[in-house]
Amino acid sequence: MRRSIATVCLSGTLADKLSAASGAGFDGVEIFENDLLAAPSSPAELRVRCADLGLAVELYQPFRDAEALPPDAFARVLRRAERKFDVMAGLGADTVLMCSSTSPEAIDDDDLAAEQLHALAERAGARGLRIAYEALAWGRHVSTWDHSWEIVRRAGHPSLGLCLDSFHVLSRGSDPSAFAAVPADRLFFLQLADAPHLSMDVLEWSRHHRLFPGQGAFDLPGFLGNVLAAGYRGPLSLEVFNDVYRQSDPARTAVDAMRSLVHLEEELGRAPAVSALRDRPALTAPPRAPELTGHAFAEIGVDAVSRPVLGHALETLGFTHTGQHRSKPVERWQQGDATVLLNAASLLAGDLGQAVVGALAVSSDDPDASVARAEALRAPVLPRSKGPAEADMAAVAAPDGTSVFFARTRGNWMADFLPTGDEPDAGTGITRIDHVGLSQPFDHADEAFLFYRAVLGLAPETSNEFAAPFGLVRSRTVVDRSRRVRLALSVAVLRRGEWAPGVPDPQYVAFATDDVVATGRALRAAGAPLLRIPDNYYDDLDARLALDPDLLAGLREVGALHDRDAHGGYFHLATTVLGSRVFFEVVQRTGEYAGHGSVDAPIRMAAQRRHRLDPD
Repeated sequence: MRRSIATVCLSGTLADKLSAASGAGFDGVEIFENDLLAAPSSPAELRVRCADLGLAVELYQPFRDAEALPPDAFARVLRRAERKFDVMAGLGADTVLMCSSTSPEAIDDDDLAAEQLHALAERAGARGLRIAYEALAWGRHVSTWDHSWEIVRRAGHPSLGLCLDSFHVLSRGSDPSAFAAVPADRLFFLQLADAPHLSMDVLEWSRHHRLFPGQGAFDLPGFLGNVLAAGYRGPLSLEVFNDVYRQSDPARTAVDAMRSLVHLEEELGRAPAVSALRDRPALTAPPRAPELTGHAFAEIGVDAVSRPVLGHALETLGFTHTGQHRSKPVERWQQGDATVLLNAASLLAGDLGQAVVGALAVSSDDPDASVARAEALRAPVLPRSKGPAEADMAAVAAPDGTSVFFARTRGNWMADFLPTGDEPDAGTGITRIDHVGLSQPFDHADEAFLFYRAVLGLAPETSNEFAAPFGLVRSRTVVDRSRRVRLALSVAVLRRGEWAPGVPDPQYVAFATDDVVATGRALRAAGAPLLRIPDNYYDDLDARLALDPDLLAGLREVGALHDRDAHGGYFHLATTVLGSRVFFEVVQRTGEYAGHGSVDAPIRMAAQRRHRLDPD
């Protein structure tokens, strides 16, 4: 199926937007009228430019306030329409989007609306053009898709059909399965947008908070499956109004948009409404995500100052420095199945003493297939130098700059490290990496969420917001099917003023244990840089959860935090911030607890703040 994007999704001039759409691999564009008005090229010249870029002009939009009007107002509409039909002829666009009226002049009369749309369609059809009528969710009298269909049905003109917009349909809570009642030849166009569930004015929701598919909370596979089951075979087109996208590099945004459509087509292939079709449309999906079996390693970039700090912390956590890379200044630290690499070759910005989680590796049953999937999802493989005896392990760059490696399950990448002669001892009870926490820049948080979800084949697990000591933080977790690979992605929702005492973009590696109290005692005895948690926290914990007194005393002793829900429990303790922004956690899960204790994050952040002010 053809893939299209509305120019309103992208930042820049129309020339910038067309180049970005073509570069990302789109087949066509919806040209937004404001973009055309500001362009120095004529419609005919733009038609040639689009053809040179391999883009079809799928739609011209929007034509507003066209129907259910008094005679004098409708006369003006007819004149305006003829002029816009001229523009469409120049562009080579055969379909115009007409939105349901928001004009105060509009009359609540479906028969009048149908009559006037029929008149417009008659003029459009005479010129080989079509009108796609769309119900705006905030339309004055027509605000639902089924109401718009009733008007199109009454109008009864072959050049008049529907435009179905996922935001307008799903924001109103309409049932997409009812699309089956619409003849396929009346479904003229489809616009796709995701969004978070918000309780706010629907116009403001639409104009500022739309997202690309897979980044929000709408069931777009279900929506699109019902559209295709009704017989639609036109382009899959994105129309997303978003404040961030309107200011971002259009080339990067277009790649993010294309990734969202590729991922949506993959999810769509599993939708019951589509799999049951006899004339199933040809969908282009990436290679299936191979099974992931865990975190192979987390790599922390260090410098001459932060390297001994991180090394000492790992040692007190029970890790052993077991290997040195053959050709690079990279150390391997191990305990149980947990591996941490300290990379002194990373180029770190800022003053000495910096540290950053610069890379992570997931164990894949088929790394070659993981790479092929990443490339299909517009995540090219990073160039990487390696010695003749070193493993060929590919990596891709995530939007936040993290390198994501694909290590073969039970592979030989460990042979890249020469043994130090020190073997891992009994350790402190740490068994493996439970998850990695990565802070995201606000402007790229949604892009990163989709990237990790789509490229690694992960599924959303939890999503929440919490009030941290220095602002609101949004957290989203993605996980693989076996729950052996977890990523906790967080973003500061808003930043105001110059006072910013919090750790900028904190990152952490969380290690699993089967007994957080026993491990915590071992860490305290070894001198690990664990946080001290106030007694106030434990007094409240006792009041809320009535924990076993011995357990509560153990948690208080080691400084562990605790959360629980209907599915299980979560115990976690944290270190101080090491270097500039990195810390470690040790966690214990019970039952089917799926989160990462974000409700306790403000307590941890405050404790880390106190330690930075008074390290002693």
